[in-house]
Amino acid sequence: MADQNSATSHRTTSDISEALAEFVIPAPLKFLISNTKNLVSTQLNTDNYAIWRLQLQQHFTANGFGGHLTGITACPPESSKKEHNLWKLIDRNLVSALLSTISSSVLPYVLSLQTAHEVWTTLEQRLQPTNRSRVIQLKNELHNIQKKDRTIHQYLDQIKILVDNIAAAGSKIDAEDVTLYILNGLPTEYNPFKTAIRTSLSPISLDTLYSLLCSEEINLQHERCQEGKAQSDAAA
Repeated sequence: MADQNSATSHRTTSDISEALAEFVIPAPLKFLISNTKNLVSTQLNTDNYAIWRLQLQQHFTANGFGGHLTGITACPPESSKKEHNLWKLIDRNLVSALLSTISSSVLPYVLSLQTAHEVWTTLEQRLQPTNRSRVIQLKNELHNIQKKDRTIHQYLDQIKILVDNIAAAGSKIDAEDVTLYILNGLPTEYNPFKTAIRTSLSPISLDTLYSLLCSEEINLQHERCQEGKAQSDAAA
């Protein structure tokens, strides 16, 4: 009886070893699942879908697994046992890699899905419309932005935040359009400056515009101080 139990145990161990031998994780997959969270450090939420999608697609494609996301690399039939099992091994690890980059607010959308392609397409269907609406909202804010009582530094920082968020949402703004939005949001005391920029024969870079605006702000402050002093002297 003891010999029989020993033989059964030996066969079971051998069977397990043989089965495990079929499930060798390819080196590119090991790299991907080990480094996905480092490569895509910002977790997916409703505001950063476009940049998240771009980063994941690049990393998956670079390592040879882009077809699992798009559905091009289809699952082999069960009759091809080895290929079928290898495909499932790869795809399930890819699903785990994807889930590790998704925030808790978005995760319920995909928890019940089985394949990387299902996760990928479901997120696209759920978040792409939201992402498009966000781009429209951000562009509208940029179009209507005003300097008001901000300093030039604060005003330009706010514009940069809007432009960066639009880029993160997968869209972009031309540099000349950004210049136009900056000038349109300046108060009337900057009118001579705005006229000079608009009538310039050569295009101006945003960095140069930033420097000129900072200098113009200093000049205007100096003029206000001089006017205030002159009024005080006249009153005296």
